[in-house]
Amino acid sequence: MKKVLITGIDSFTGVYLAEVMKNSGYQVYGTSLFDEGVFKYKCDITDSNDVLRVLEDSWPDYLIHLSGISFAAHGNSEDFYKVNTIGTTNILDAFVNLGIQPKKIILASSATVYGNQGLEVLDESLCPMPANHYGASKYAMECLSKGYFDKLPIVIVRPFNYTGVGQSAHFLIPKIVEHFRNSKSTIELGNLHVSREFNDVNYVCNVYKKLLEAPCASEIVNLCSGRGVKLLDVITMMNEIAGYDINVEVNQSFVRQNEIPSLTGSTQKLFKLIGSQDQLGLKTMLRGMFEA
Repeated sequence: MKKVLITGIDSFTGVYLAEVMKNSGYQVYGTSLFDEGVFKYKCDITDSNDVLRVLEDSWPDYLIHLSGISFAAHGNSEDFYKVNTIGTTNILDAFVNLGIQPKKIILASSATVYGNQGLEVLDESLCPMPANHYGASKYAMECLSKGYFDKLPIVIVRPFNYTGVGQSAHFLIPKIVEHFRNSKSTIELGNLHVSREFNDVNYVCNVYKKLLEAPCASEIVNLCSGRGVKLLDVITMMNEIAGYDINVEVNQSFVRQNEIPSLTGSTQKLFKLIGSQDQLGLKTMLRGMFEA
């Protein structure tokens, strides 16, 4: 049976991805910072010895590296680089040093590496200009990981925003849905005039699987849908789903410095690699989260 190791398997994305891979006939192994179990290793990816131990024991055919700090407002800037950048190179070094020859390694970067490009649609040909430490740590990871392209079959993906049932409420869409589920009369948000892709986590996981199985390597590709949505349009949809209009107030402490006004990706390269993909409509997804 094909073995896939998913770092951060107990994360929001990891839980969904593990199910997709199991249902596709893979033996799924995973790492967790917090606990261990059957085919699950407790592992701190910033500890190179920890990483070596896990890889030597699991010896995976495939790796999908999700582990990292994904909340851009995380308080300690140094952590982004320690985990997202050095943690990733620890993993790649372990593959090389152990002599493991995987069929594919997928590394999760982020669309925030693009920064403020002043464009409606972002494609992989653009020069990244990250505007915060999260994006910079991911871009640093990309730059260093390219140095392994001649040693390992790596695909770096840049996921745009996505969500679903089970995502932490400190992320934007779950926060909005939770306010409506609790019948709150007012919600405080940051910059209202932003546009984002709000993709379905199931769509994202299916794309990961297809990229894992596609005959490609040494690539950087957007994980996106090209479906940009304005934040206030999300509020309007939730007003309709919940049956009442919520009052929206701007809390200046939520307004991020260097906020990126629009993050929508070009799917041209992605769909060339794996074929076009469909996903749930946003309102259907929001309704599912509201009713969960």
